[in-house]
Amino acid sequence: MTEMETFDTTIQKTNMWLKSLMDEEGWEDRHRAYLALRAALQTLRDRLTMEEAIHLSAQLPMLIRGFYMEGWEPGDKPVRWRTKREFLDSLASRLPKDPELDPERVARAVFSVLSKKISEGEIHDILVTLPKELRELWPKASA
Repeated sequence: MTEMETFDTTIQKTNMWLKSLMDEEGWEDRHRAYLALRAALQTLRDRLTMEEAIHLSAQLPMLIRGFYMEGWEPGDKPVRWRTKREFLDSLASRLPKDPELDPERVARAVFSVLSKKISEGEIHDILVTLPKELRELWPKASA
């Protein structure tokens, strides 16, 4: 790998996250999983308060944190999507045209992975900031 322990560790952790997402969706394409993870995390980030977006970033592996925060302009956040459709439309705009990347399935799969990889307390904090329609995209165990 890179021969730098910090970088090797974050690459390994990122690969584990991607593998979890691939397993959720039955995908074999790691690049598709990366695109889905990135789009869903950035869409979620834009809906969270600045404080909550930063708290979530602290629990992400360094490499994932990098693409989660990429392009973030917190001055105009959070975006106040109230409906699932508004959220999914924004997510769809970040995804490449690929029939395997249905926005609702991507959101549910990424939120399932998040529910397994970050603390229950952080999941709770995220969920209480979201409207009911958006909370319905998360696994029932988290809600």
